[in-house]
Amino acid sequence: MARRRRGLPVNGVLLLDKPKGLSSNHALQRVRRLFEAQKAGHTGTLDPMATGLLPICLGEATKFSAHLLDADKVYRTRVELGVITASGDAEGDVLERREVPMLETVDIESVLERFRGEIEQIPPMYSALKHQGRKLYELAREGKTVERAARRVSVYDARLLSVHGTSFELEISCSKGTYIRTLAEDIGQALGCGAHISALRRLKTGPFTSEDMWTLEALEALADQSAREAQLLPVDALVEHLPVLPVDAEAAGRLTHGQSVQLEHGMQLDSAAHSVGELTRLYHQAAFLGLGVVKSAAEVAPKRLVNTAAVS
Repeated sequence: MARRRRGLPVNGVLLLDKPKGLSSNHALQRVRRLFEAQKAGHTGTLDPMATGLLPICLGEATKFSAHLLDADKVYRTRVELGVITASGDAEGDVLERREVPMLETVDIESVLERFRGEIEQIPPMYSALKHQGRKLYELAREGKTVERAARRVSVYDARLLSVHGTSFELEISCSKGTYIRTLAEDIGQALGCGAHISALRRLKTGPFTSEDMWTLEALEALADQSAREAQLLPVDALVEHLPVLPVDAEAAGRLTHGQSVQLEHGMQLDSAAHSVGELTRLYHQAAFLGLGVVKSAAEVAPKRLVNTAAVS
């Protein structure tokens, strides 16, 4: 007999305001227990010291969480000059203290301009990247350092918000894989005094913004499970950037049984939106079926489908 999954079949996306001091996985488990969900996953980790937007996928939404991994991000951070730490943030051991020169806003702006656009970064040792099967931060905690290849990332904007003595605040819009700690360290190096970050908050990831976030305390204060589930975004919110293809009942039946369909009459691909080999969102009577892949101008095959019984 098949083993029954424990928990409730909760499906959707929660935009969590992750608190400081909690790992992304710990925050995920708190949300999962709160919703009594059978299945949950997050999309892109935040360091324990970081706060802000952490999309949590519940149930069928976990099937589409990978579509947020490549999303652009927006962060707000505070950069502290004159102190270099092992981890690039305030939680790391202090390695060096340097005198901070007298800096005007124009001096900081001049250096920031060098870090806008496509730049190269060397990933920090305190990161979840792996080297020979082990995470870099595990090696770093053992006092080990390994060579890391530079990566190209894009900083769309690095906006100076305020300056306070030997610290300043930035709002950074960037591509996936950008390490804000490394960016701050490199800016500090360019200013001649070194730096680390003392605060980091994620404001945006892909289509999701901080305006719709929920704190753990606010979720816990809701009356019941129904009230909490009402705050979830639908599963297809994760793939809203993909084009839409409505299908009829016959095509829906074939697709949900893993079969390709030939498109006829009312199921025409928009050639301007769909390209061969790319993904499309599949709907039948406004119900999200999952994702299909365009095989030709007249054929679509199922790629990643929802369990329609679970989300109905």
